[in-house]
Amino acid sequence: MIPGANFPMWITFAVIAVAIYSFVREKLSMEITSIWVIVSLILAFTIVPVPDDEGNNLLSAERLLSGLAHPALVTILALLVIGQGLFQTGALDGLARGLGVMGSKAPKRTLLAVLLTAGVTSAFLNNTPVVVMFIPMITSLSTRIGINPSKTVMPLSFIAILGGMTTLIGSSTNLLVTGVAERQGYDPVGFFDFVVPGAILAGAGALYVLFVMPRLLTPRKTLADSVSGPGGRQFIAQIEVTPGHPLEGATPLAGMFPALKDMTVRLIQRDEHPFLPPFEGVTLQPGDLVIVAATRKALTEALHTRAGILSVEPHEDISTAGHAAKPTGELMLAEAVLAPGSSLIGRSIEQVGLRHETGCIVVGIQRRSRMIRTRLGEIRLAAGDVILVLGNRADVLELRASRDFLLLEWSARALPKYAYAARARFIFLATITAAATGLVPIVVAALAGAAAMVPAQCLNVRQAARAFDRRIYLLIGASIAMASALEDTGGAAAIANGLVNGLSDASPAVVASALFLLIAVATNFLSNHAAAALFTPIAIDTAITLGVPPMVFVHLVIFAANCSFATPMGYQTNLLVMGPGHYRFSDFTRAGVPLIVLIWIAYTLLVPWYYGLN
Repeated sequence: MIPGANFPMWITFAVIAVAIYSFVREKLSMEITSIWVIVSLILAFTIVPVPDDEGNNLLSAERLLSGLAHPALVTILALLVIGQGLFQTGALDGLARGLGVMGSKAPKRTLLAVLLTAGVTSAFLNNTPVVVMFIPMITSLSTRIGINPSKTVMPLSFIAILGGMTTLIGSSTNLLVTGVAERQGYDPVGFFDFVVPGAILAGAGALYVLFVMPRLLTPRKTLADSVSGPGGRQFIAQIEVTPGHPLEGATPLAGMFPALKDMTVRLIQRDEHPFLPPFEGVTLQPGDLVIVAATRKALTEALHTRAGILSVEPHEDISTAGHAAKPTGELMLAEAVLAPGSSLIGRSIEQVGLRHETGCIVVGIQRRSRMIRTRLGEIRLAAGDVILVLGNRADVLELRASRDFLLLEWSARALPKYAYAARARFIFLATITAAATGLVPIVVAALAGAAAMVPAQCLNVRQAARAFDRRIYLLIGASIAMASALEDTGGAAAIANGLVNGLSDASPAVVASALFLLIAVATNFLSNHAAAALFTPIAIDTAITLGVPPMVFVHLVIFAANCSFATPMGYQTNLLVMGPGHYRFSDFTRAGVPLIVLIWIAYTLLVPWYYGLN
């Protein structure tokens, strides 16, 4: 019979087991499971309280809800806002284009180089700001070279964690473990004291992360995929070559214009003379109209690239359209379908005068039935045509009320505000520098950076709010509540002490291997800080009992506590990549568990030999 005093501990074990089952099976959404975890713990420990020495309930509602305002949670959400600011201003697009050029020539080698750079950098900077810095690079690079970001951003988190386990400052977990050891009277740990065994484990893990793990990850449909539509459908667009235009003087190479590598040129109209492919001997000059077929993504990039290839001037006759101002403010690109029975059917884009009527400009048109080779303004509209329109947010959303167009609201997307890109980069670099150098705690740096994005006009309040990820918010709150219950009910200590006592007669190498596996599992459900604080004293006492230098087991805790790969709440870098990769809980389990097993095997076979435990 289980003693009554153990009820809180067993309740905690039951709630955690059900939560893990629900997270992995995904029958309920992650948000619903997280809410029910918190509610179940509050109800359970209100009915069966866990008293402290003064008779107060250790696991009160206030304690279990405190995770929803935890500094780690605030840090993650603030960093997501900063990332949204970089995205909305296109602050890293230039770097992404440069990486994309390299990646198009050697995509796999470029990705490997970027990931390895992130791993090495994590050995000398705290791995959290490193991941924040590399997420925009790796997602942009992946998209440009045609690799689903879900195949690369989780490896980024894992490679940064591996790099962080090799030096003293690579991870805050390392500093916490060594700090606990110092408080018990041991000498401070040096910067490179565990670099050799750490490099052995990180190297073994890196081989898996770089070459095996991407094959285990399921491609997830991203926002970019949704916006571009199925198959990356092609729109007909028009480029007017003006004096000083980037295309002035351009000549074709094998029938293609290098500056338009993402577009198919269908027609070049010069006055009344059309040129058709392969454009032999044609040199573009001012006044030429270049009719192209391109995806929405390619048109968006051309529209706002610094080269200014695609103009936002309307393709409407001035006498018909009037002198409406060019769209200003927050520009939005959206798709609208010409409705059956529309009064615009059979009329050309110039005759429609969309700019005058709605304030929106036609950027391109998509028609499935036949290939179009004519000026954009002369295309006669047909039912089912999809037009790509550019306008400010209010004008685009007003198309909802139109009887002629059906606005595809899922396609509406704000364009990058390149004018504010320098401000966003400054805020981002200032945040990273302040956190990496320890000038202020990372939570303070992240909050200050997020707060600066709105007055700097890199974001508006609506865009900042959109960066808030309720899955991450509730998941962190639930995981901290479970960790608090596991600690305060004595569940974590009971498991640790049971293992150590059960292996009291085993060799130091066997005890080290078992303790490593226990900590590696626990760190995925406790916070890694909680696991480090809990297991460091236990590891030191175990080493003394076995007659092994205590620092050997202190290093063991560092390595094992960094094995936070199997759950998204295992470490904050995992939570950072959840959104960009559109991951589910099961993705971390599928990819992370083999990595934990691999590192455990590597530790068991190699590290005891290095320390002489055999």
